[in-house]
Amino acid sequence: MVAKPYLWTDGATLEEHSRRKLKILREYFARYLAVRCQFPQQSRFRLAIVDGFAGGGRYVDGSPGSPLVFVEELRAATETFNLRRASEGMAALEIECLLLANDESREAIELLKSHLEPYRAEIIQSVPRLHLQVEYSCNEFEQTYPSIKEKLECGSYKNVLFNLDQCGHSDVKRSTLRDIIDSFRSAEVFYTFMIKSLLAFLQKSDPRKFREQLSYLALTDSDLKLLEAQMSNKTWLGTAERIVFSAFMSCAAYVSPFSIHNPDGWQYWLIHFAGSVRARQEYNNVLHNNSSMQAHFGRSGLEMLSFNPTHSKNSLYLFDPPGRAEAKEQLFDDIPRFVSKYGDAISVNEFYENIYNTTPAHADDIHEAIIENPDLEVITEAGGARRSAKTIGSGDILRLKRQKSFFPAFFSEEKRVGLKTRPG
Repeated sequence: MVAKPYLWTDGATLEEHSRRKLKILREYFARYLAVRCQFPQQSRFRLAIVDGFAGGGRYVDGSPGSPLVFVEELRAATETFNLRRASEGMAALEIECLLLANDESREAIELLKSHLEPYRAEIIQSVPRLHLQVEYSCNEFEQTYPSIKEKLECGSYKNVLFNLDQCGHSDVKRSTLRDIIDSFRSAEVFYTFMIKSLLAFLQKSDPRKFREQLSYLALTDSDLKLLEAQMSNKTWLGTAERIVFSAFMSCAAYVSPFSIHNPDGWQYWLIHFAGSVRARQEYNNVLHNNSSMQAHFGRSGLEMLSFNPTHSKNSLYLFDPPGRAEAKEQLFDDIPRFVSKYGDAISVNEFYENIYNTTPAHADDIHEAIIENPDLEVITEAGGARRSAKTIGSGDILRLKRQKSFFPAFFSEEKRVGLKTRPG
């Protein structure tokens, strides 16, 4: 099944899954700019945004589409950053952005121009620190990607953000996703698809692996339609998440395999690809600020995809306060066990790099689970001990204390019986 494209000229309706997706996109991009423009010595920030399925700019209710969301946040950031810098006696910050807007529909592109160009002209007059260049194209994304890549490379863009909000699944190849991440020093991708389209593709391309992944459902090759009845089932969500991660894990160092939470079933997926652990960390935090907008089923500590579909302890994680409390419970035990696999110490940066592809947890919950844990200590580069979760830095060392209350990872199961995993 392939989703029907929006008919922008007739007035596109903003569906609930798209509303949730755009809110996450807006808040993440605002945070992206805040992190990239935080240095007092910085006077210029340069980036490129590629909106591969840009659409017509506004929905029938007046809500902005993704190209306008990006431009609105660029303007807000430029104004906010420079007001703060002026008040603190710092040099002004110039933001230079190339926005490449592509859509297969020429009608959609013309409509987008009618919304975006007057706004850009107004920005030129009132926000002189924002230098926004917009270029439009009308083609299938895969056909136009080589020219987009060439343009970005000729312009020496290092900070690149792709928004690929396709209909269905087949409009962007996995090899293209890998190429985006590999081709630019700091690249990130937002990628949207319908899970039914992905399953149909996987069933045809690798039927043996597909059957193995769905073996617990006892489905045959002709039973794909039966999955539609499963899509509001929590167990199905966990299985689908593992399928998604398996399909895309080779595309980037960090892949967030979370579905857009929808009471009618987990059909739409918004995947974030990044090569930087900091990007994944910030994305997790944004999801927690938008609790219930994306969903995960399984473990909420480390090794989030290690679950048994029939296990009663699996839970639906909506990035909300109850989910965070459960995550801290699991992190309390998971983190010392993880450190023990390396001996008794690991740098915080290496710890981040190894855990963030396998956890939905908020950074604050991870840090609090470390500081509150009697089996762990955080040592600064100067040799002191961290006392506050908020002060933990990537240059610190995470170390097991010499007297531990948890059982060592190399103990046999028999020796573990009766041993406490935490005080109390």
